Amino acid sequence: MQVAILMVHVVIAVALVVLILLQQGKGAEAGAAFGGGASQTVFGSRGSGSFLSRTTGILAAGFFVTSMALAYFATQAGQAPEAGIPDAQMIEQQQNIPTLDDSPASMDNTAPVLEESSE
Repeated sequence: MQVAILMVHVVIAVALVVLILLQQGKGAEAGAAFGGGASQTVFGSRGSGSFLSRTTGILAAGFFVTSMALAYFATQAGQAPEAGIPDAQMIEQQQNIPTLDDSPASMDNTAPVLEESSE
């Protein structure tokens, strides 16, 4: 379920970027008002502003919903008993485990060397 929502989230994000880049700026409307040939466009004389704005709003709402769903799944995954900050008993157990570097013989180089006696 989480993977499907993540895939939808990515598709919505890419579509939002594309739609925002397709929209015209506010200054482009002034040129169309003085005979810029707006009647020959695909979206009519009013232009594509309302269609693209409405679609961008719907995609933005979808992006918000998928973001909230992914955040919910992330918080639910963090409530597993093995996840999170370890308790004090586990930390003490990990500190009491002897390692090779903790032995006194490994810390000094003056350990006695056994020599074979030849008789």
